[in-house]
Amino acid sequence: MEYFDLYNENRQKVNKTILRGQECPDGLCRMVVHLCIFNKKGEMLIQQRHHSKQNWPEYWDLTLGGCVKKGETSKQAIQRELFEELGVKHDFSNERAYITINFDNGFDDYYFIEKNINIKDINFIDNEVQAVKWASKADILQLIETKKFINYYPSLISAIFEMREKRGSHKP
Repeated sequence: MEYFDLYNENRQKVNKTILRGQECPDGLCRMVVHLCIFNKKGEMLIQQRHHSKQNWPEYWDLTLGGCVKKGETSKQAIQRELFEELGVKHDFSNERAYITINFDNGFDDYYFIEKNINIKDINFIDNEVQAVKWASKADILQLIETKKFINYYPSLISAIFEMREKRGSHKP
């Protein structure tokens, strides 16, 4: 059983939790993390969700994502998720989320890193992921269009690729 901390709209922990699968009470939020790993060619490592997943089975997705568990920070959660889903270690202590997107009952923290990973070295430790591959922005947009990728807004995918090497919202 997994529990998640709850937060107010200002992202302050409110000393309440919910169990995985429960809805957030009105006015409270949960925190979710996403990781986009890029290689030196500018391609993103994407994953195919395991066929046994309740939501979007066998759909392609960003490198990984998951909920922040009770007692974790966003950084701790993204580091744990990377190891749990792909068997890859990376120190996130000096990383910050590139963007945070608010949704109705939560916060999505998006981390971007460059890491040349040999796909043959990836270990699917649990039943979260069944395949991975490197993909360009055009590849991902095509997968979204053909309904083989989770239905992210194409503009979000474009922004992720545009922002992956930049911080902030304007040019210096």
